[in-house]
Amino acid sequence: MTDQIKLDFCDVYLYENYMVVTVNTGVNITVKHNVILRDIADSHFKNKPFVYITHRINSYSVDPSVYKETSKITNLVGFCVVSKNFMAKSTAQIEKLFLNKPFEIFDTLPEAFNWAQTLTV
Repeated sequence: MTDQIKLDFCDVYLYENYMVVTVNTGVNITVKHNVILRDIADSHFKNKPFVYITHRINSYSVDPSVYKETSKITNLVGFCVVSKNFMAKSTAQIEKLFLNKPFEIFDTLPEAFNWAQTLTV
């Protein structure tokens, strides 16, 4: 069973061990957005290990300073990008440099879910 939260800038789907976030087209994710997502994670996972999965079906940007703050989330055990888009994958390769957590890139959500399970067992 999942919980869904619809925000003005994204949709969040909460599972037992991971969250899937689909950001709306044209959004620039800033530290302000990150605080909102972190509050949701803190409330849902309550110090339980979890993985953040970004499902990049829309085009948007991320302020690199977000990753510095995201790296401080102690119970975040992994971060991954799901996209079949070459540009989104290329951008994710650069984003990897800014995050101090395991970071993977997948073509499909089931691949990301499987990886998340290995990190949260």
